[in-house]
Amino acid sequence: MELGNHSSVSEFILLGLSSQPERQELIFGIFLAMYLVGAAGNLLIILAIGSDAHLHTLMYLFLSQLSLVDFCFLSATVPKMLVNIHTHTQSISRSGCLNQMYFCVLLAIMDNFLLTAMAYDRYVAICHPLHYGTMMRGRVCALLLGSCWLLANAHSLLHTLLMARLDFCASNVIPYFYCDLVALLQISCSDTRLNQLMILLVGGLIVLLPFLGILVSYIHIVAAVLKVPSAQGKRKAFSTCSSHLTVVVLFYSTITGVYLSPSSSHSVDTDSLTSVMYMVVTPMLNPFIYCLRNKDMKGALKKLFSLKMFSGL
Repeated sequence: MELGNHSSVSEFILLGLSSQPERQELIFGIFLAMYLVGAAGNLLIILAIGSDAHLHTLMYLFLSQLSLVDFCFLSATVPKMLVNIHTHTQSISRSGCLNQMYFCVLLAIMDNFLLTAMAYDRYVAICHPLHYGTMMRGRVCALLLGSCWLLANAHSLLHTLLMARLDFCASNVIPYFYCDLVALLQISCSDTRLNQLMILLVGGLIVLLPFLGILVSYIHIVAAVLKVPSAQGKRKAFSTCSSHLTVVVLFYSTITGVYLSPSSSHSVDTDSLTSVMYMVVTPMLNPFIYCLRNKDMKGALKKLFSLKMFSGL
């Protein structure tokens, strides 16, 4: 997605997480390890779901999509950071920066939409089990996923085009390890009121409405589970939602403060740490959160590894 250059700035400087040279090797090692673990974990979930016919259900379709998005999330920023540390450079081209921002916004919104779709899936499965097949038909879910990708692309493209029209003449230094939407607005010498308005209105709605959808879904789920007479039945029902709820808490507790506060009400260090949490840590942890308490996923992974070992003999 090549965008034209509208100012004298042809590249940006990514300061990263530390300006101290002696810490760069440690940061490189930590982020390389997190990237490899996160990428491998998410790809294994996709392969396990794809190779096990018992997991070809709507719930696991959403999970495989979430793993794909998380893998892309990690790949959108961490490799560039590692290359910069390895080559002792901090620069990224203007078009590369806008491309990176586009994919970061796109994938963050897709995470948001997929978590909402998964919450609705659990709501239907627990509150309307007899109508699950009717309410969650394959065509309905395909339309839902397609709409999610379309809306996420449109939202990301809106912010990228609005950013491309801005001038950057005073500074080209971004105090993060990637091209953050809010950070770019802070260093622009153009009028950014339209950009900030779109973040608050469009961005706020596109985060708030899905979050309210998740909240309403879980209110109904909790009410339905509390009516279950047996304690074992309640535990079983809650266990099917615990992994998803954990990921929801991780995601919204980190991303909301950054993207709903474009006026920079936080310190650089706080925002940088928060961005690491939702850009790297959360996508890395998601595969483990979903696998640790999911017997079906554990079984699928065992089958996958057994198949690989057998084929290697």
